[in-house]
Amino acid sequence: MKVFKIALLVGACALAFGSAARADDYVDMATKAAKAATARVDKWDGPTTGPTAAKGKKIVFVAADLKNGGILGSSEGVKEAAKAIGWTVTVIDGQGSVSGRTAAMDQALTLKPDGIVAGGFDTNEQKVAFEAAAKAGVVVVGWHSGTRAGPEPEAGIFANVTTNPKDVADIAAYQAIAESDGKAGVVIFTDSQYEIAVFKAKAMEAAIEKCGGCKVLEYVDSPIAESSQRMPQLTTTLLQKYGDKWTHSLAINDLYFDFMGPSLAAAGKKGDGAPRNISAGDGSESAYQRIRAKQYQDGTVPEPLNMQGWQLVDELNRAFNKQPWSGYTSPIHLVDADNVAYDGGDKNVFDPDNGYRDEYKKIWGVK
Repeated sequence: MKVFKIALLVGACALAFGSAARADDYVDMATKAAKAATARVDKWDGPTTGPTAAKGKKIVFVAADLKNGGILGSSEGVKEAAKAIGWTVTVIDGQGSVSGRTAAMDQALTLKPDGIVAGGFDTNEQKVAFEAAAKAGVVVVGWHSGTRAGPEPEAGIFANVTTNPKDVADIAAYQAIAESDGKAGVVIFTDSQYEIAVFKAKAMEAAIEKCGGCKVLEYVDSPIAESSQRMPQLTTTLLQKYGDKWTHSLAINDLYFDFMGPSLAAAGKKGDGAPRNISAGDGSESAYQRIRAKQYQDGTVPEPLNMQGWQLVDELNRAFNKQPWSGYTSPIHLVDADNVAYDGGDKNVFDPDNGYRDEYKKIWGVK
């Protein structure tokens, strides 16, 4: 399987630049890596072989919270791909709470599906439900259900579909380092309810701390589902606390930035000024709109959500046909004001122009 070049660049840079690296070298590396991640994604680098379509499968997509643009986008991709392959899909919303996701998983199992997609929540949280799925012979694949791409047999997941979370986190941090010329003052936003969120936030923190002239001002743990209530006052409080020292925000999801703008505007902050907001996922419609308008968001490292929905269906099909997972990890891509119109950006989404729909249809033997 072809490994995406940005992942190679980030990995090579991580080896080359340890704590002993000169500050200028690290800033140069960050700048080059961030720039490389803005390249257009117009060539298919995913699987080209696999099993033909299993017939008549019934799938349930259990969403952690459909208000989350990433989860919603991946669920839409699953529905589109399932229609192409000839399957039926039911989507159940966990509504942003542990109890809601428990009820959603229970409901999914009562439908006796062939497969379940766990959309955006940790396997550890729903351990009982995942064990029940395994006993019932239900295949489970995940979207952002762990800290790595691929199989997680210990958690009962055939394959977890995601970009490499460390690479995503690094690229977001590198953009802040590059823009500030190695002098970023950063506030990091995360949600400790989710293992993947903590992983990405800690990775961003580590990348910033390797930059000698940069500083992590604060690490903020705030529930993403409560962003609309918390972020306006939290933004005002952080401005009062750090003032102009706060040059950049790094968040594990665009949703945090949905509710910062009015507070920043009230404080006299310009839309294209500091603090400059950068998200390590998922590339929501509102994030694209802010980036295009240069209004309180400078960049995002989006997931190719619809394409990942097709991959989720492909991974399920491989499981139904008793074949291993595809081995594919989605490419890393950085969206900023300069490239926001490309790769689906005219539709406010990262939808690579690489022909993935036709490629999966070829594998499945459908038209």
